[in-house]
Amino acid sequence: MKTNQSVKASIMAIIMLMVVSASWHPTIVKAQSLKSLKLSFMSNTLMSNKQIVDEQSEKTPLNLDKLEIKPVNEQLHSNVSSLKLEIDVEELKQIKAARKKALELERQRKEEERRKAEEARKAEEKAKANEKAQALTATSGNSLTYDELVAKLNRSLNSTLAGKGDIFAKYATELGIDPYLAVAIVLHETGCKWECSTLLKQCNNVGGMKGSPGCNGGSYKAFSSLDEGISAFMNNLYKNYFAQGLTTPETIGPKYAASSTWATQVRAYMNEIEAK
Repeated sequence: MKTNQSVKASIMAIIMLMVVSASWHPTIVKAQSLKSLKLSFMSNTLMSNKQIVDEQSEKTPLNLDKLEIKPVNEQLHSNVSSLKLEIDVEELKQIKAARKKALELERQRKEEERRKAEEARKAEEKAKANEKAQALTATSGNSLTYDELVAKLNRSLNSTLAGKGDIFAKYATELGIDPYLAVAIVLHETGCKWECSTLLKQCNNVGGMKGSPGCNGGSYKAFSSLDEGISAFMNNLYKNYFAQGLTTPETIGPKYAASSTWATQVRAYMNEIEAK
């Protein structure tokens, strides 16, 4: 606005000058005045436009950001970032899948190692059991492996004790007890060659052992399970007889039972078991 007023004022001044000069030399003044007026007007206009531009430049400097001119590489960078994000997600899925597979393979490897270790342990135990079983049965002139011994004992066990040969063989080989003698005592005390006694069926007492708690309030001991009753009998036989050098029916009989025929009857059972 200020610039336009200055231009108008300059034009008015030139016109007034021309009017005054025209009174002296009308023709010359007219030509020169028109030329001067044109030049002056052009000069002032250029100056004014320059001033307007300068003032606008000072007041509002050019802001390239507002022009929204972005380099091509910046646009490419934006697209690459999006692509990179997609690649990262896919890679993450692959990494997770690979890690899951690795963990599963490690679990399988450890499980296989555990299985092999367990098999090796059982094989070692079986080898030791076979060795002990062969040593325990060698006196009869027919050395047996552990499984053969179990099968032989089962052929003499009936009724409630049917199939329990493995338990007797297990304790016999661990404690070093004659398995034939142990089962012979059980058959004599319980009648399980045919039908097991009430003492065994109701109170799991396989060897006629006395103690508390009493079976049905009596003097013979009651056990909570058949396995517990067999374990107690075998450990008692080892601790109170075999560990003290009493290893035959004849040496055990006087301490184990009051009957004078006990040893003879037990020996007969032993012969039957070995013969089967």
